[in-house]
Amino acid sequence: MSVAEMIARLRPRRKVQGIAAALLPFEPDGRIAVEAFQKHLLATQAAGLRNAVNMDTGYVNDLTPAERLSVLGWSREVLGQDSFIAGAYIEGLDGDVVDLYRRELDQIVAYGGTPIIFQTARLREMPSSQKVAVYRAVCRGFQEVIAFELAPVFASNGEIFDDETVRGLMEIPELKGLMCPGCSSGILRYFLGFGYSRSSFSCWLASIRFSRRRSS
Repeated sequence: MSVAEMIARLRPRRKVQGIAAALLPFEPDGRIAVEAFQKHLLATQAAGLRNAVNMDTGYVNDLTPAERLSVLGWSREVLGQDSFIAGAYIEGLDGDVVDLYRRELDQIVAYGGTPIIFQTARLREMPSSQKVAVYRAVCRGFQEVIAFELAPVFASNGEIFDDETVRGLMEIPELKGLMCPGCSSGILRYFLGFGYSRSSFSCWLASIRFSRRRSS
């Protein structure tokens, strides 16, 4: 692809969608500080940002399933009709990976949230084609799902996707984008157009959304 072709794809003055991962505060006695959490969500909403709850900054890996469900309820209660994103986390749970993820996605959608799939170490050594097949089965039938990439240095269940996996994920219709705080070169290369593009796929870098149109 030439520089001129890349420039032709630019669409200036588009609205940037910001997403802020919410910190989950706790009281001195160890209880979740619900009121402080909800005030934080409202402040984020007032700043024009979309809230993301049950993320790594919300200690999703340390919360019980019941606590994660409570976070969804508190978020829905205070945000009204505004949409929010919520992490689907299955690490440490027994059962089929697809079934576990879909149960998490069902719960998030039931509260009006958009699911973001946290990686699991159970897929790390799986070939790219099989890994993509799992994601495809997880996302099937949902209106909007986001994937998440985080290096193992930040989370023991994380991984950096290889190029083949990135290509495969971008082919899943229900998967609308990928959030990558430590974005891999593969994701950047395909997202920017060095080999692949999809009009409905977005990439959030450091929680900022960018989108692009399909190549001719």
